Formats: sequence, C-alpha cells, structure tokens
Amino acid sequence: MSTRPDIGLVIVGDEILSGKRTDKHLPKVIELLGARGLQLAWADYVGDDPQRITATLRRAFDSQAVVFSCGGIGATPDDHTRQCAARALGVELELHPEAEVLIRERMQDVAREQGVPYEADRADNVHRLNMGMFPRGARIIPNPYNKIPGFSVGDVHFVPGFPVMAWPMIEWVLDTRYAHLFQRGAYVERSVIVFGSMEAALTPLMERIESDHPGVKVFSLPSVDHPEYGRHIDLGVKGAPEAVAAAYVELVAGLRKLGSRLGPELVR
Repeated sequence: MSTRPDIGLVIVGDEILSGKRTDKHLPKVIELLGARGLQLAWADYVGDDPQRITATLRRAFDSQAVVFSCGGIGATPDDHTRQCAARALGVELELHPEAEVLIRERMQDVAREQGVPYEADRADNVHRLNMGMFPRGARIIPNPYNKIPGFSVGDVHFVPGFPVMAWPMIEWVLDTRYAHLFQRGAYVERSVIVFGSMEAALTPLMERIESDHPGVKVFSLPSVDHPEYGRHIDLGVKGAPEAVAAAYVELVAGLRKLGSRLGPELVR
C-alpha cells in the first residue's frame, strides 16, 4: 500500500460550488477505484477562477500523485483548465495533431448527421479546434462518446465535466496506464459497532493497533442518530486481508478489555 502513489481528484466548475449542479464525480471515482483495489487519497473543488485553478493544478503536478481533473477543458469563455494547466507547467498551448484529427472527424460526423456540407474553414469549426489546444507534450485521452479527447501530462489527467464522457475516459486511463497498481481482492475493511464509548477513550487502543500492525489503518466513524444503531461508533481496520485479520483480533480483544459493549461486525 505505501509504495503506490496517492490518487487525487480535482473538480472544476462554478456550477458545483453554487449548487446549480450536484457533483457526481467524487462517488463515481471512488467506485471506479474501489473496483480495482485502489483508494482516493484527496479531492479538491475549485470554481472557474483562473488563478485558483492554476494554483490547484500546480499542486497536482508537484504532488507525485495520480490525479484526475474533471471539467473546464472546453472552448467557451468560462473554460480555463487547459490554459491553467499550461500555465502551471510553464509551457505553451499547442494544437495536438491527434486531437485535431479527432475533432475534425467529429465535425464531419455532425455535418453528415445534419445533412449539411462540412466547411472546415467556417468560423465556428475553426473555433472548435481550440478544444485540441493542449499543453506542449500532452498525450490524448480518447473520448468514446463524441471523439473530442481529453489529455494527460505526466500522471495528471484531464477529462470533461460531463459524466457520460468523463467516467469511461477515467476508466480507460486506469486500465491503460495503471493496471500494475490494481489489487482486486487485496484490500478489506473490517469493523465492529461499539455502543456507549467515547472516541477519546478508545484513541490509545487505536494508536496501539496502528503501531503494532504497519500498513493497517484504523478508522472511527461516530454516529449520534443512526436509524438502526442509534448513538455508536463504527470502529475498524483496513488494509491487506492478512494484516487486517490480525489487527482486528487485537482490536476486538482491546475493546473487550475496556468493557465496551459490542454490536454487529461488518466486513467490506
């Protein structure tokens, strides 16, 4: 676990921060990673402010993490992500040759669908090529929905904000670039419902478990109004199955020694 890079998520758009749209990327990315035995380490939300986007992306490029950035790669005035990525890297934007081919193919497809001739030099078609202006050295991410690609620079990957496009593109990046990191079936969480205890009283036990079992993380999820369990703490350990099994035995033994009242056990 400790040798694998962190995985981060950047979500760009005023519409998310204003509440006009509800973010769906965070839970979906968690799901996509979980299916591959991976976990999200952090997520950043940022509005359509170029300075903030640039600062956020600069941190992403410097983080040594695998990062997915969703949104803002179009060619309308409120789309700043491509320009900010270039600024964060200190390079110029340039029309990516593969992206140009794909964008022109898309424009020709649309013209055929509409029954009109394709006019390559028409002003709106020329403008659409801006969607292929990527930071120098970028690689494309194919878009199975409409061919308009995203792009990658190093381990930072840029996809549109539309889920129907973004999610298969993120899956493609994971399966193409990071299959060597997958650990399907090699990560588990095991916990127990604890009634009538305070987190502060359990903290020494939690610290001891992590100290005794390197690579295992202890988690504590308190609830005050759960519909089934009422006030309780969901206390557990997560990590590789063998390490979790040993740590969980020690955790339960420690809880019993403290006189804690235990409820159902949970395995995820």
